[in-house]
Amino acid sequence: MDARSREAGKGRAAARALLRGTPPSTGGLLQSAGPDTWIAFDEEIRRHGPLPEAASATFRARLSARLGLLRPETPVEVLLCHPDGRVREAALGTPQPPPELVVIRCADWAAAVREPARRLLAGTLADAPAATLLALTPLVLRLAGREQGAWALALFEAALRTDPPLPAATAPRDPATEPAPPADHPSTVLARLRGSADLPTRRYATRLTLDTPLLRDRLTVRDLARLAAAERDPANAAVWTDATLAALAEARPDSSGDDAGGRDGAAEGDGAAARDEAVDLLIGSPLPSVRAAGVTALRRAGRTAEGVSHLADPSPLVRACARWLTARDGGDPHEHYRRLAADPSGCSAHAVAGLAEGGRTEDVPLLRSLVDHPSGAVRAAAVAGLRRLGADPDRTALLALLDDPSPAVAREATRSLRTVAEDLDTGHLLSRCTPKQPLHTRRAAFRLLQVQGGTAARQAAESLSSDWNPALRRAALAASRFYASAERTGRRGWLRG
Repeated sequence: MDARSREAGKGRAAARALLRGTPPSTGGLLQSAGPDTWIAFDEEIRRHGPLPEAASATFRARLSARLGLLRPETPVEVLLCHPDGRVREAALGTPQPPPELVVIRCADWAAAVREPARRLLAGTLADAPAATLLALTPLVLRLAGREQGAWALALFEAALRTDPPLPAATAPRDPATEPAPPADHPSTVLARLRGSADLPTRRYATRLTLDTPLLRDRLTVRDLARLAAAERDPANAAVWTDATLAALAEARPDSSGDDAGGRDGAAEGDGAAARDEAVDLLIGSPLPSVRAAGVTALRRAGRTAEGVSHLADPSPLVRACARWLTARDGGDPHEHYRRLAADPSGCSAHAVAGLAEGGRTEDVPLLRSLVDHPSGAVRAAAVAGLRRLGADPDRTALLALLDDPSPAVAREATRSLRTVAEDLDTGHLLSRCTPKQPLHTRRAAFRLLQVQGGTAARQAAESLSSDWNPALRRAALAASRFYASAERTGRRGWLRG
């Protein structure tokens, strides 16, 4: 169950608790709830009405005048979600209705409910713009797709384009005891939303910032790179990365004339330092796409010689960019990879993968020698590299690798043996399907036997049908059912051997 489903479940639980007349434990939940909780709460109340008759003294008189009814006490949260539109309309007149439910009522199908809710929301936004935008923007974005949801989004977007500052701290900061906030500490609402934990809100704040020239121009190339490097959502990181690269492309040293002297030289130095820092920030990102953009940007920054240091990056995309950059600098990435792979202390799985990505058959002997490397990751990369280069599989050596202590090595050996699985020693594979063998060895032998087919494959499936590992047990049971079905329907030809 994902986070949004869990939040929706909390909303439904809160609604059921209120309908049972137990609001104390739900009040705290609703106060700290997210947008999906409030939406689910509203839907649950609407689905299970009519509700227990209740109202506060203030609400009773108002509701009696509007509806000619007299109701006992009911929480205002329930009344604002009542199936009867007249009750929802009257509930909007209670003192301080929950703003989240007011936002939901702004998208209500009934105009008599929708219009007063919109007046309430507009007044709340005018009185406390920063707090309202921070608290309600995620919910407004969730509701924007509804038939009547665009109004609140347009209202909030107009307010966000002004980028109001965050409310100042109530108590003054003591410089002697409290440190100053960092330079990149968000000071405006939009800056805070750009770092929101809610992904749709973060993406929306990013688009709004970059689509508004006044807001975009406030961000330096360092700011753009910092936002790209800090983002963990690949789609949103790509937007910040593109903006950073565009800013780097537009940046030009200031050369307004010789009479500018030292001032222009200092400005140019500052600009170069900013560009270098931006590139370094991109390269430091955990996302491969952002790192690849940073490595590519090294050429524009005049730092092509640094491409060699990224040839063994964990990401194939970054390695490809590093190879391109090294070649543009006049180097030979292939020779660098061979030196890395031949160096016992500097060899890594990523360097071996990069060597194989070069696609030269002359590297096959070097890769075969790395199959005996002490590191399991390097051994696995060597086996994968031999397969990538189309080297003839050494069946004996690969079959022995099924017993390798590294699961990654056994997995790569299995992939390399699939094309010759029918020629493998069936008895050897069956002996690896016993409980005393490691899990990765049992799994590898089972997969190869299923490629072989025949009686041995069925025996392996029956043997592993009671395996302690759930995934392997399910696969073996599914195979056993297939063989049993094939036998019942007379399809015995496949069960050869």
